[in-house]
Amino acid sequence: MSQTLLAGAVVAASSLLFLASSAVAAQAVSPGTTPPTPAAPTAVPAPVVAPGPQADASREQDELFAQLRDAARKNDADKAAALAARLPDYAIPSYVDYYRLKPRLRDASNEEILDFLKRYEGSAIADRLRNDWLLELGRKRDWVNFDRELPLFVKKDDYQVKCYALLSRASKGQNVAAEARVLLDNPPMYGEACAALVNQLVQSGQFTNNDLLAQLRLAGEMHATGPSRRTALLLGASDTRAAQAVDLPAVAMARGIGSTRADHEIYLVAIGRMARTSLKLATVALNKNASKLSAEERAIGWANIALAASLTLAPEAYDDWKKAEGAPLTWNQLEWKTRIALRRGDWKTVRATIEAMPPQQHDEPAWTYWLGRALQAEGRREDAQALYRGIADQNSFYGQLAMEELGMQISIPPSAAPPTPAELAQVATNPGFKRALKFFSMRMRFEGTREWNWALTGFTERQLLAAAEFARQNDILDRMLSTSERTRTEFDYTQRFPAPHNDILHPTAQGLGLDQAWVYGLIRQESRFVSDAQSGVGASGLMQVMPSTGKWVAEKIGLTDYGHGMLSDIRTNIVLGTNYLNMVLNSAEGSQVLATAAYNAGPGRARTWRGLLTAPMEGAVFVESIPFEETRTYVRNVMSNATNYAALFDKRPQSLKARLGTITPRGGGIGLP
Repeated sequence: MSQTLLAGAVVAASSLLFLASSAVAAQAVSPGTTPPTPAAPTAVPAPVVAPGPQADASREQDELFAQLRDAARKNDADKAAALAARLPDYAIPSYVDYYRLKPRLRDASNEEILDFLKRYEGSAIADRLRNDWLLELGRKRDWVNFDRELPLFVKKDDYQVKCYALLSRASKGQNVAAEARVLLDNPPMYGEACAALVNQLVQSGQFTNNDLLAQLRLAGEMHATGPSRRTALLLGASDTRAAQAVDLPAVAMARGIGSTRADHEIYLVAIGRMARTSLKLATVALNKNASKLSAEERAIGWANIALAASLTLAPEAYDDWKKAEGAPLTWNQLEWKTRIALRRGDWKTVRATIEAMPPQQHDEPAWTYWLGRALQAEGRREDAQALYRGIADQNSFYGQLAMEELGMQISIPPSAAPPTPAELAQVATNPGFKRALKFFSMRMRFEGTREWNWALTGFTERQLLAAAEFARQNDILDRMLSTSERTRTEFDYTQRFPAPHNDILHPTAQGLGLDQAWVYGLIRQESRFVSDAQSGVGASGLMQVMPSTGKWVAEKIGLTDYGHGMLSDIRTNIVLGTNYLNMVLNSAEGSQVLATAAYNAGPGRARTWRGLLTAPMEGAVFVESIPFEETRTYVRNVMSNATNYAALFDKRPQSLKARLGTITPRGGGIGLP
């Protein structure tokens, strides 16, 4: 999504004329850039609510249901019960019962919960309640019921439930230390379950001081004060000092290095946190006390500094990683050491660092690809190609790069036969899809998506294609493309890479001289074609334009009657978004990689990252070393999407590597922040 703009730019006048033009059909085609139109299977009409009193009653019921959901989320059991009582015949009774039960789950009897699970067995909401109940059973340490219910939990995607599962086994004397180390090595969160697991493993002797020191380092890296406090206490150290190391590193360093191993580690955490603000002060502090630290402790200190230097692409990061040799590295540190080596062209270090990664990290497509490149640089062509072949069937950034290393380009596979009326009818009668459509109609996308994805369980390739087509017919394009992406042998790339609103986008992009495939690739990443998408920071619409950006661009292109509410209008959103995209592309001197990064993170940051280059850099390496994880993922996906769209539109093979190009250090660009 775009950031606030401050300075001017020149925009093609054609966009102004276009705003006043009349619309054609949403999938209109244009010579030369024609998005392929799929064969049109027999449509399954969406349910229509009759007008009049019946429709009014339905709307009133929906409003009550929305209030019920809100009450349940606020754990207001009394209000939830009162609202549920007014919905005896609601269209989705399972959710009424769920929202009635959820706020009082702690006090509900096992019999009542089991009754709900039995009544709605096999449904998405039953699995959701089982997830909730497992968390409650874990909190109560009711391992009898927990162990009985855990195998029935289908999603198995709750991090805290995973910690409780290991805690249950550990409480019975089982050795789970190895599994716990993997789970806790790069946690997305750190709650009561995982804290209790660590405590249990320490008490039972399964976790050593080295395990706790690793947890302390990780807590510092994640800026996690609570885990830092708890781990310090388990080490017999000051929890106050540990918290200061995370939140007030200057204070912690001023108190000195201490005498115990734990004290030293807390000091090193403070150095790592200080390095996020001042690499110079952190380096001075480490050197000042180097004689009081062991060789491994000094290496850990340098690893903490090297990570901070890497996150700003500081020139000294490469040498800092060399000083960190011998330090035990976290997942994040291993990745950044690899990225900095990539930027230096040090393929030997790239290979060694990837090979040092834990298996589950080492086997990720990114590191499979870069390990292949490192082996290739060392002359081990056959070993490299074996790695490329392992991911080349994945239609993703790294899969596409691997294909090109194998001498192939990105092309669109032949389309499968379109779904038959019978196949579509089968999808239309699926209760899960009916619930999903109901939720989408009420703009409850979270619940709708959960129901939709659950309904896909066990689907064949043909059923997936039919479900995707059903989503297209009901204008739920994000579900269409995500459903179609699940197929492995039958494909319809017009589902995976749709081109809606081409009557608006094509003339606008053409007038600005923008690559239409790239614009569609960006929209696909920004909103998944949800036209009323709203981000948590206020970005709106297909191109996720920020209000301040929309206002600024409107002024620059002379759109005098623009108002904030117009951002939700598809035509206005596309015109403002493409004009802004054209501005950042001009600022980036035509580099789609830099412009894509600028659209997401802001032109100022993209300029800074480019300004740190001292020589031309391969586009893929530049993308891999973008400091912001969100932007790095965003650029990968947009560029991969654009390559697929180009293959679809142009009907010929494409090169992702050519699209990424080479990023040069020259140029200042126009005045965009």
